[in-house]
Amino acid sequence: MYRALRRLTSLNRHFSTMSYNATYHVGTGAVLDYASGYMSQKFGPEVINYFSGSPINRVSFLRGNTAFLSAALPLSKFMLLNNTWDPLSNSAENLYFANYSTVEKLIGNPYSVPEDELIAAYNSTLPVPPTLLFLGLDESDNSSGFKYTSYSGQPYFAIAVGDWDPKVENTEWRRTRLDLKLVRGHAAMLAQARTLLDWNSRNVFCSMCGGRTVSVNAGTKRVCPGTDNGKALIECKSRVGVHNIAFPRTDPTVIMAIVNSIGDKVLLGRQRRWPEAFYSTLAGFCEPAESIEEAVRRETWEESGVKVGRVVVHSSQPWPYPASLMIGCIGEALPGGEDIHLGHDPELHMADWYDIKFIREMLAKPARGLDEGPPEGFKEGDIRLPPSTAIAHQLLLAVSNNFHGGLKI
Repeated sequence: MYRALRRLTSLNRHFSTMSYNATYHVGTGAVLDYASGYMSQKFGPEVINYFSGSPINRVSFLRGNTAFLSAALPLSKFMLLNNTWDPLSNSAENLYFANYSTVEKLIGNPYSVPEDELIAAYNSTLPVPPTLLFLGLDESDNSSGFKYTSYSGQPYFAIAVGDWDPKVENTEWRRTRLDLKLVRGHAAMLAQARTLLDWNSRNVFCSMCGGRTVSVNAGTKRVCPGTDNGKALIECKSRVGVHNIAFPRTDPTVIMAIVNSIGDKVLLGRQRRWPEAFYSTLAGFCEPAESIEEAVRRETWEESGVKVGRVVVHSSQPWPYPASLMIGCIGEALPGGEDIHLGHDPELHMADWYDIKFIREMLAKPARGLDEGPPEGFKEGDIRLPPSTAIAHQLLLAVSNNFHGGLKI
């Protein structure tokens, strides 16, 4: 993208000296470092945004193995989420994880029988058990002693406990959507749990026949059972062929830092409901049969009137509210297509081009979220930008740093 992209080659020497922690483990704090690889040296370090960089191996192929899940259950740690999917936490930085003894009466052992027997035994007159989700294994932590064939580590589950209160001292249900202060590993695990538990709650009925569905595959699939309390149910196409399972959804969303054609300004917008002087990059949902690049161009033009040419993908960020995947991009406005016009889509209240040097200065200042007041040191003429936990911040940082990276959160 313009001259700065051609300068990437000269940055290889700089990249080879950088240390970047790619994966964070809950148990020991061990890391994997990708910085010495060829691609990191060529393109720069990978940017791992907030809500990503999970410390656990999901071992997704074992989710249907009830022998594995049953063995893991009594040695597992459990994330607890309430009716609004807020997690029980020890502090603003750390989640609380319960032992099996704390939740045993609540969940029992749903993996004591194979899945096909569980589905066949479905009985709608019985109470619906709490949704239980297997998150994965922290392979760096062997303190539990769990081992199944060649797989070992600390197993983690998440449970939708509703209004049940475990009455654990010094804990609270934290509104994590407004308070993005969790350590990286806990934030990533929460994103996985919150997204899947929310999906389960929205899909308790079959979209084909309207009957109740059953959660299987450790909380990552739902099926329409053929019987209820031993009686055959009406025929349903969802039980035939490739239609027999409902999978979780992910909504692709583009978010983009758009630079002008000569590369010295970046486009920012603000919505009417945002705090005074708060600006961010533009964003919008991808539509069916639309590429990422096309979505960037369409959303930018619809919201601001600016016409975009070249688009490159920078990084991505899961956003579990409820199930978005933010695809961070950098785009270049076409010469002659930089005039701002807000008359197409009323989403933005204001939009303007800002000098990248000014943006660099604003990024260096303290930042606070949308729900908080101005940061310390904020003065007349400044603008507020998203904090480093937001991918918008990372995109602006990349633009300010010649497109070659972001900030370690």
